[in-house]
Amino acid sequence: MSSNIQITPAQLSRLVGLPDVPVLVDVRIDEDVAADPRLLPASERRSHRDVAAWASAYAGRKVVVICQRGQKLSEGVAAWLRHEGVAAENLAGGFEAWREAGGLLVETGKLPQRDAAGRTLWVTRARPKVDRIACPWLIRRFVDPHAVFLFVSASEVADVADRFGATPFDIDGVFWSHRGERCSFDTMIEQFGLSSPALDQLAMIVRAADTARLDLVPQAAGFLAASLGLSRMYRDDLAQLEAGMLLYDAFYRWCRDAGDETHNWPSAPAKI
Repeated sequence: MSSNIQITPAQLSRLVGLPDVPVLVDVRIDEDVAADPRLLPASERRSHRDVAAWASAYAGRKVVVICQRGQKLSEGVAAWLRHEGVAAENLAGGFEAWREAGGLLVETGKLPQRDAAGRTLWVTRARPKVDRIACPWLIRRFVDPHAVFLFVSASEVADVADRFGATPFDIDGVFWSHRGERCSFDTMIEQFGLSSPALDQLAMIVRAADTARLDLVPQAAGFLAASLGLSRMYRDDLAQLEAGMLLYDAFYRWCRDAGDETHNWPSAPAKI
């Protein structure tokens, strides 16, 4: 029987990766996390023990609470959040049901250390075009929605990373970068365990556009044109990133839901 206080793994899977996904709050106990430290995409850890102290932080937002089996911990936390006026549901069957359904899970072993505010901090070269927008999009939609990105001169990336505790990406000689013919975006999908039909297809488009192999997929030329157009429209890299998020959202939805859809005009033969 469906419930107005629960969401099923199938229902939640349709929301993951989208800009309007609910906040996912993981309240599993430490022993369960130690047994499988992976996290649902873009989720954040909280303890049920001090829910009264942090519940108000989610005022005005939609929340899905996850525990190991979708029972007392997530039901109780979701109920407390609703008491605080938060639109909260718990994940039916919890982490185990999500895992058994084949839902995406983020590998946390390579996840950078978070700062005092709980955010990951990244740094790369200024004036992004393709890969340096793709990677932040992936991180914010699937890994850490609060991630901070610093765009600096190419010659200063390593020193900024060292002085500010940031993780460098998409530059030579670092972990989060190109590997052979594959882009930094490919590396992040692989290392975070996020391979899926939609993201793998998007990665092919990004790779083709980023490495000037426009013959790989027919969408690459248009994707590159849009990316270069954005880079000319915005002098501020962070403003460009915010605008670029919509581009990647649209292509992700196309890869996931609309790849077989066609459009033609006129839609029906004209009557003579």
